[in-house]
Amino acid sequence: MEHLTAKDLWPLGVYEGVRDAFRKEVMAAKKDRRVQVGPSMNFVFENRLTVKFQVQEILRIERISDPAQVLEELEGFNTMLPARGELSATLMIELTGADAEVKAELARLFGLRDHIWLEVAGARLQGELEPNREEPGRVSAVQYVRFPVRDAPALLRGPAALVVDHPAYPHRAELPEAVRRSLAQDLA
Repeated sequence: MEHLTAKDLWPLGVYEGVRDAFRKEVMAAKKDRRVQVGPSMNFVFENRLTVKFQVQEILRIERISDPAQVLEELEGFNTMLPARGELSATLMIELTGADAEVKAELARLFGLRDHIWLEVAGARLQGELEPNREEPGRVSAVQYVRFPVRDAPALLRGPAALVVDHPAYPHRAELPEAVRRSLAQDLA
């Protein structure tokens, strides 16, 4: 997927004027890019639109307009875009409770990186999580995962599912047709 450049972004003043409409567009698109797996894991598949929104929001919140700082933000966010033949997603582990309880629950998920799969037409594709997001006793609540998908037509036809087979969190979610269609477009 083509990386975003500074030319793809609105200047801060312009963004303020289009933000509400753009936000609605992104939220509508995310409806077919979000998959809940079990009670606590939410995957949002990223593309240029979703990443552009995140960049614009960071620039807005932090009031960044210096061209060098904008490029620095773009460099970081562009790593979230999928390469050719792959899908990428932000995985958010959404837990509630006291801080100690949340940390203990996250610690139980150590090794998660070996237990995330995308199943497409019977084939299991292992997710590759960003390095350095877990260590014994600590797992990040936000992970970035990539799935190699060489067969977009198979994804479109289905069936397809996201699977977490970690002993502390065994869950699976079928990908609805609207999600498969949206993700297949990323692979085109």
